[in-house]
Amino acid sequence: MSPVSSNAPHGQSPLRTVQVLGGGNAGSSAHVRSLAEGLVARGVRVTVCAPAEADHAYDFTGAGADHVHVPRSSDPASVAALRAACTDADLVHAHGLHASFRAVLALSGRHTPLVVTWHNRARAEGARAHLLRLLERRVVRTAAVVLGTTSDLVDRARRTGARDARLAAVTLPGRRRPVDHDDPDRLRPKIRAELGATGRPLLMAVGSLERQRGYDVLLDAARTWRDLDPVPLVAVAGEGPLRPELQRRIEDEELPVRLIGRREDVPELLAAADLALLTSRWESRSVLAQEALYARVPLVATAVGGIPDLVGDAAELVPYGDAEALADTVVRLLASPERRELLRERGMRQAATWPTEDDTVAQVLSVYDELTQPRPLA
Repeated sequence: MSPVSSNAPHGQSPLRTVQVLGGGNAGSSAHVRSLAEGLVARGVRVTVCAPAEADHAYDFTGAGADHVHVPRSSDPASVAALRAACTDADLVHAHGLHASFRAVLALSGRHTPLVVTWHNRARAEGARAHLLRLLERRVVRTAAVVLGTTSDLVDRARRTGARDARLAAVTLPGRRRPVDHDDPDRLRPKIRAELGATGRPLLMAVGSLERQRGYDVLLDAARTWRDLDPVPLVAVAGEGPLRPELQRRIEDEELPVRLIGRREDVPELLAAADLALLTSRWESRSVLAQEALYARVPLVATAVGGIPDLVGDAAELVPYGDAEALADTVVRLLASPERRELLRERGMRQAATWPTEDDTVAQVLSVYDELTQPRPLA
């Protein structure tokens, strides 16, 4: 391999990286879009291997990267397409477990360095859980460096056999610094009227309607909030397979909850809310938690995964699955404007400590340079 550098000194070729993405996770797709833009701006050649629909949604080519359509499937044709795309790469960077495993297969027999970023944990039960553990072991033992978005993901990679596992500096794309909210009430009346929350507290939850989000616990807690005066409204933005089941419960139990579907205006919805609620079984660097703190909205979240490290003392944390603790914490916050204001102030301070997009690109480039620079002869 010829000498390469992200800065491409005179007489050297620019570093060529291939970013491998499964395309099924919005957070990792947005991260790769942001990373590609930052790398291209620093003279790195970037090819993004991802399903065509991911490029349509995140416009990797608009960031200056090349895009190669590679389906999510691990069938031979998919792996062969990825192998061809990686032929001249100086380094391959895969995001997520399944994309990383395809990259391992595609690079078989080659000496191209592989960097892997774990954005989240793949979850399954039974035989599939055993299969995922085997994939994890194969990936982390092949990768030169594993970057985990939370400390527990880094620990998991080390336990699984990673040679080098580090905490990733990952930011919320598009958020280089906390937003200035000089006029926080500008859109509040319109959004609250649209949702039916005029004259009553608005509690906002965001995320796909799936088991791991803990919405069954949220509905259990909402039964308690029916006794408050005025009764708060819980709005849940997201779609998923649990919609019919959740909607039946809301109607049968007359719960003050609205399922408002997938929304593109989550920051505005949060800015109109009195509290944000995160009830998941596990999260890494939750987008909702970050958006809530940026929007200066008090957050109540489960103390799972990367949430405690992410929010510090800027949110109220409750155990996963404890509807009573969730209900009591919300009631207490709604009754205490002073506590809500303290959380807003802490939230802004905490958000200011998070990595910027520039920090993320700088860390990744540092890893790339480690793996691609010629080593001095012994």
